[in-house]
Amino acid sequence: MTLTLPTRRHEAFRYSDIEALGTVWPVAREEIVVAAGETGTLDVIETGSSTVARHLVITLETGAKFDLRVLLAGPNFGRIAVDVRLGEKADFTLGAAQLATAAETVEIVTEVTHAAPDSTSTQIVRTVLAGQATGTYLGRIAVERGADGTDAEQSVRAMLLDRTATANARPELEIYADDVKAAHGCAVGELDAQGLFYLMSRGLTPPQAKRLMLQAFIAEAFAGAPNEEALSEAALARLEAIL
Repeated sequence: MTLTLPTRRHEAFRYSDIEALGTVWPVAREEIVVAAGETGTLDVIETGSSTVARHLVITLETGAKFDLRVLLAGPNFGRIAVDVRLGEKADFTLGAAQLATAAETVEIVTEVTHAAPDSTSTQIVRTVLAGQATGTYLGRIAVERGADGTDAEQSVRAMLLDRTATANARPELEIYADDVKAAHGCAVGELDAQGLFYLMSRGLTPPQAKRLMLQAFIAEAFAGAPNEEALSEAALARLEAIL
């Protein structure tokens, strides 16, 4: 890894807080290898107020599976970078939630490489932003030559609680194989007014209705996780502070 601090001219750092990043640079690579036929899981929960930057490098051998869940909620600047390389019939799942308020900046940057046939990947990222916060997701899926039968999916959604918040998203596909299923969906919006009205018509106060809708929104990132309840509780605690 180069020791030179990146600038915003580098695509992967286009929306970063470079000044904050400089306080923790260089970022060490955290290497994870899942052997053929094995299963691995990891929960990354960053809810402190200090600057956080992590770089996970994951290799999945033939038939390996890995479930990664990320909660980035609280740091003044938080960055989680994930590089994944999948072998034949390997399976990767990412479920991530970012919550930020005030002038906080949070970002998740992923590069998922399908290097062999019949591998699968699913990425679900949910972001909630208030105040002048900035939330970013940059996600690239690369399907190499010969990686036929790949099935890859990204679902990226951001919710702005204030018009002063900023959400950035760039899902990207690069495919050099045949017989590939690859899809991405990306949306940035606000809470649905009709949904809020419906919940309030059932007796909920406006804050209760907003909280319930956001709770369901964030829960999508943790559905099916081994520690789903603990992740959802930690996210809800941060959500209470934002609201």
